[in-house]
Amino acid sequence: MRVLSNPSLAERTSLRLGGWALAEVCIEEEQDWEKLPEVLHRLGGAPLVLGRGSNVLAKDGELPLILLRVPGQKGGSWGQEETSVQALAGQSLPGFLAFLQRHSLSGLEGLTGIPGTIGGAAAMNAGSYGCSLDEYLERVQLWTPEEGLFWRKAQDVRFGYRFFDPGLQDRFWVVTRVEFKALHKEDPQAVRQNMRRVYQQKKQTQPILSRTCGCVFKNPDPESPAGALLEDCGLKGFRCGGMGFSEIHANFMVNHKRGKTHEALALIEIARERCRNRFGFELELEVRVIGD
Repeated sequence: MRVLSNPSLAERTSLRLGGWALAEVCIEEEQDWEKLPEVLHRLGGAPLVLGRGSNVLAKDGELPLILLRVPGQKGGSWGQEETSVQALAGQSLPGFLAFLQRHSLSGLEGLTGIPGTIGGAAAMNAGSYGCSLDEYLERVQLWTPEEGLFWRKAQDVRFGYRFFDPGLQDRFWVVTRVEFKALHKEDPQAVRQNMRRVYQQKKQTQPILSRTCGCVFKNPDPESPAGALLEDCGLKGFRCGGMGFSEIHANFMVNHKRGKTHEALALIEIARERCRNRFGFELELEVRVIGD
């Protein structure tokens, strides 16, 4: 286990915004989980699991947080069945999809182009292009300070649109490992072609190469995507200082150069107000604002 003092959120989030946490705890081997409750108690502050920070908007200043980094791996490992695969939560989602392609396993290609980690994708039930992660989840390994490491089957987890609830009430929990099922054998070149097609489509319609946190708001319903609503409100390409909504997709916030957190928060409030005035309802955040 490694403990770092005063880690920078700006260096650890895809928006490149935010102040400093109190400390960062990096889990390096399974035995570290046993020591973690004592370490967190000693350090103080609220624990926050941070993968690659791709769905996070961090506030400025010193934040009373202890960042928790979980281990990853290259590729994956085989699960209980021939086409089931496990991955540590810290593994990058793009890296895991590449592993599946090399091993002729199809099903998750729709998640191509989503940054972040396997654990983060599970904890928000990531989805894209008709592919939702919960459709392929067999079970998930969790950690809590009270119970340590344990497995929970998918049927014992509540899923929804960008929603994952393992039924632990208000307890702090961490996704440590994920096992996928229902993947099917496919020619690796066909899997590669599917991934390439999804990536090219996203590249044309989303600013995936920019400093962005992904979608800022959840879609109110399938027929009313937030991006279209924001565009109707005149916010496509709208800027506030160094921050702005993308000119490609209005629901993506982009740090154009030296944007500030207060500019990002101002954009969110402007978008909510315009949507409220025009459509009569409040947009719900998909990006996680931390540091309150």
